[in-house]
Amino acid sequence: MDITFLLNGESVELRNVSPTATLLDWLREERGLTGTKEGCNEGDCGACTVMVTDARGARGLNACILFLPQIDGCAVRTVEGIGGADGTLHPVQETMIAHHGSQCGFCTPGFVVQMAVAHLNGDRNHDDALAGNLCRCTGYAPIIRAAEAAADTPVPDWMTDTPPASLGRKIPSGGPGGRQPPGLDAPETLDELATLYAARPDATLIAGATDLGLWVTKSLRELEDVIFLNRCADLQQITESDHSLRIGAGVTMDRVLDAVRDLNPSYAEMIRRYGSAQVRAAATIGGNIANGSPIGDNPPALIAMGATLHLRAGDHTRDMPLEDFFFDYGKQDRAKGEFVEAVTIPRHAPRLKVYKLSKRFDQDISAVCGAVNITVTDGSVAQARIAFGGMAGIPKRASAVEAALTGATWSEKTVRAAMAKMAEDFTPLSDMRASAGYRLHTAENMLLRYWHEDQGTRSNVLEVSA
Repeated sequence: MDITFLLNGESVELRNVSPTATLLDWLREERGLTGTKEGCNEGDCGACTVMVTDARGARGLNACILFLPQIDGCAVRTVEGIGGADGTLHPVQETMIAHHGSQCGFCTPGFVVQMAVAHLNGDRNHDDALAGNLCRCTGYAPIIRAAEAAADTPVPDWMTDTPPASLGRKIPSGGPGGRQPPGLDAPETLDELATLYAARPDATLIAGATDLGLWVTKSLRELEDVIFLNRCADLQQITESDHSLRIGAGVTMDRVLDAVRDLNPSYAEMIRRYGSAQVRAAATIGGNIANGSPIGDNPPALIAMGATLHLRAGDHTRDMPLEDFFFDYGKQDRAKGEFVEAVTIPRHAPRLKVYKLSKRFDQDISAVCGAVNITVTDGSVAQARIAFGGMAGIPKRASAVEAALTGATWSEKTVRAAMAKMAEDFTPLSDMRASAGYRLHTAENMLLRYWHEDQGTRSNVLEVSA
């Protein structure tokens, strides 16, 4: 395929691009822009961060798991383009020097790019903005001081990129002679996507590539038939009603966070720890559901809210409760040629609490993710929806626990009796993240924590009290 984009202010046209060639490899090997580093090669360390600007605005993305077709029509800036063409330093570069924010320097380019993105967007939540950039020698204090020092400085003129006119260009769709192997399509509407996927149900659907990117970089898989979803505007809509939010499968997690921040703050707080800013800017809610991971953090929260999943195959659509989508490990209720179109959640779930337990606070895989949503009427439990990730081969409701709670008096005695039912619902595994016993015990304690919080006890793990 052919793509066009801006690179550090200059137009670039590439022909016959492989669908799964990464931007990181191309920058380093073909353009000699080696400031962008390869660290983890899985989107975890931030050393490969680049700035990508499109119709949504500017955001930092991990170049190591960003495929070249995904930047068609975008403007890209690497660390070499953060300073001015005449050698003028960007304010964050100046403050990194002034505050001694670099030692070995390996991670510094990624930090500088992500700091420049935050500076451009007026984001002063530096801890969150830089949570996806790992530093092993400098320490974060001088880097945060550098970000704070640059916050009030003007944005340099050269940082305001305008994506090229090719942003709306259509990559030719499939059909006899319509594409060159390996297969590639980038539909722009749901109807196009449905037609393509019905004809080629074995094609790999790629949205943000935060998961599938690792198939290429870590598993070295060859993806011969690919359909990119990032140009399908129909998948990127959030429709709000008085009672619900319908979120398109292609909506990125940073947009989901913005949509639910005030409506469902506990869910939003979990999303804040979901990957990094770079990952949330690429990862989609539909991808997190469709991959069927037993440790995906979205499904437990969505199940506890009573989410409805919307699927499409050709011209046929169907809806189902999200918990019914997951059959067994690696198996979902999705026919060949069928894809996730959207998910609908309640606009507001005031009784929902989501608890993410992981060894590292930011952007870590959960050992257990629990979501509890209990409705209490006249002192008794009217309804209980409790779901966990990391406790079984699929995201799963705690049915026995729910049954023990429903209809009972809302009290600590009731809660502790229900906690004993957790072992009837789950037989977790032991792995590098947690033992089976630890998982079971912490899941029980999440329910107890929910009760205490409901009684007004403060339990914020970020607060320390004597």
